[in-house]
Amino acid sequence: MSKNRYAHKPETYTEPDDDNPSSNLHFSDILQARVTRRQTVIGGLSATTAALFGSLSLSACGGSSDNAPPATTPATPTTPPPAAKPALNFTAVGHSLDDIVKVPAGYSIGVLYALGDPQHFGDASWAGGGSETAESYERRAGDHHDGMRFFGLADDGTYAASRSDRGLLCLNHENITQVYLHPAGPTTVAGVRPAAEVDKEVNCHGVSVLELKRTTGNALQYVRGSALNRRLTAASRFAIEGPAAGTARMKTLYSTDGSATRGTVNNCANGYTPWGTYLTCEENWAGYFKRATTDGARTDTASLDRYGVKTGQAGNYGWSTPTGDLYRRWDTSATAAADGAGDYRNVANTFGWIVEIDPFDPAAMPVKRTALGRFGHEGCQPATPVEGQPLVFYMGDDSRNEYVYKFVSKAPWSAADKGLAAGAKYLNEGTLFVAKFNADGSGNWIALDKSNPALASFASNADILIDTRLAADAVGATKMDRPEWTAVHPVNGEVYLTLTNGTTAVRPQGATDAANPRPGNVNGHIVRWREANSRADATQFQWDVYLFGSPSAEAPGYNLSALTDNNDFSSPDGLWFDSRGVLWIETDDGAYTSTTNCMLLAATPGQVGDGGTITAGGGTQTFKGANPGEQNLRRFLVGPKECELTGIAMTPDNKTLIVNIQHPGEGGTISKLTSHWPESQTNAGSTARPRSATIFITKDDGGVIGV
Repeated sequence: MSKNRYAHKPETYTEPDDDNPSSNLHFSDILQARVTRRQTVIGGLSATTAALFGSLSLSACGGSSDNAPPATTPATPTTPPPAAKPALNFTAVGHSLDDIVKVPAGYSIGVLYALGDPQHFGDASWAGGGSETAESYERRAGDHHDGMRFFGLADDGTYAASRSDRGLLCLNHENITQVYLHPAGPTTVAGVRPAAEVDKEVNCHGVSVLELKRTTGNALQYVRGSALNRRLTAASRFAIEGPAAGTARMKTLYSTDGSATRGTVNNCANGYTPWGTYLTCEENWAGYFKRATTDGARTDTASLDRYGVKTGQAGNYGWSTPTGDLYRRWDTSATAAADGAGDYRNVANTFGWIVEIDPFDPAAMPVKRTALGRFGHEGCQPATPVEGQPLVFYMGDDSRNEYVYKFVSKAPWSAADKGLAAGAKYLNEGTLFVAKFNADGSGNWIALDKSNPALASFASNADILIDTRLAADAVGATKMDRPEWTAVHPVNGEVYLTLTNGTTAVRPQGATDAANPRPGNVNGHIVRWREANSRADATQFQWDVYLFGSPSAEAPGYNLSALTDNNDFSSPDGLWFDSRGVLWIETDDGAYTSTTNCMLLAATPGQVGDGGTITAGGGTQTFKGANPGEQNLRRFLVGPKECELTGIAMTPDNKTLIVNIQHPGEGGTISKLTSHWPESQTNAGSTARPRSATIFITKDDGGVIGV
């Protein structure tokens, strides 16, 4: 997710960052202690850690305390043999500041679905000047294409996991480049936004469901007019299920019983379920809400502040300013003498969830699953499902000094379950855990439920889930540097997490340490872990740092992974494993943009513990994975000007790669455009407005991508 890298965005646009006032240890503190104790995990674990790594999967998924003894006598663990690596087979793409997408020789790209493209017949094609009506965006591509998933589509309209020539693409529309949506940019009159402009911006958020088919070779096009095409926007109706549903804190004037809400917003990363539904993640939602300066005398003030819904904030884009209930809902101020059912004081509590969508049933209402916790959700990646074992989903909370979570279902997995009924079975009951990284290279998953004595002050599990961040504070979870996308290795089950970057305010020179030996950590890094006994539902894990982002020209004390011109990167964000074990890394960068636009890299990683200790500049010691070298990490794609690379999917046969180009030219204005992509891809003289778009990439010889 872009963090306001350019100054054109309106003053009311806010994305809360670092709202964690707790005294919990930061990941860097843990690593420093770990280095001091000289404990490493190369080739195995220390004796202390080994004692922890026995049969430590959860014996029950609803109430196990993190400190409960294991069900069986711990066994001494062994490091699993390395997974076979596919060999990367393409020429690395160089740095680029051009206004086009660049891919390796022997590959071609096509634009699949761009801002304003109509899903159905009857709506005109995008005109290029912001003339499209707000109402038409209920059937057009929204803006800021982000996380996505390809689902194979059988001829009978059901999920066909292995089909590649026909499928459904579920695609997030995270945000907007407001200036380009309207003929002359956004307007405000006497502090009030025009309702028609607000409606267009609201409808440009949310999710697209789109039928795709192959045309010539492995190229894709969307099926205009498909009955399965639909948009879900920031005004659509969503059901609320799970422990928080129907509680007093979920009641609003719109849904007085707390069972529904309007809208999903700031949908960034994504996930999916084994039964073929899509999980979209509500990330930086807090800034969209207005809250009056006089709204401080409330019983839930600590919760609002912790999530970044601060008194006096105007709300992104002024959506609350037109007259009417549709706009009033963006004002979370307490205005009525009621339990919340008479106003929208609780509306922010209906955002910040994982949302499940059945792409194969257009009539099915999507569901916000409250058992998975409420925070700035960045991804919801499942561990490989095992028949008879609980399902596990991994999630980051994208803000500095926030935490890493996983959800473990109460019900054991059965492949016979389908559709949203399966979602209710597996995603409405279970236990949410938060990660604590220990100094000896081990880690603990701490249960966030009433069985944990540290959470005795919370009235119920529903309150714990509504105030997940406060609960994680209370149990001493480890603060991280913007935890973003998670990815699960399909062969060995290890989990990777991007930590996009830090700031000098969070990490000045005096706060450098083993995990973050560079002031500010502006280029970010990727951490990974292996669950005990390779059980995703284990309560303990082993971890190391996989990669440190850095410009190649930096000294070895900073360029800790020995990156070269062909594989250096900054601010890792999107992260995804394909079925072969190739890890795809996308960047959202503001620290290296004088050298190159944002990029996509392909990697074939090893495993936890394959590296060693190193000494960074200034003498700080750290521990990390083996240097990848260009044979195991190289740049596959560079995007156009001022874009973010985000969202990635692939057809099951690995022959068509799908990628999103988000907010090209986001620093421009109507009078001074800074990008003309996607039109500039084929017309260097284009003067068109830029727009976010989904592209597909194929190999010219018809082969598989990347290897």
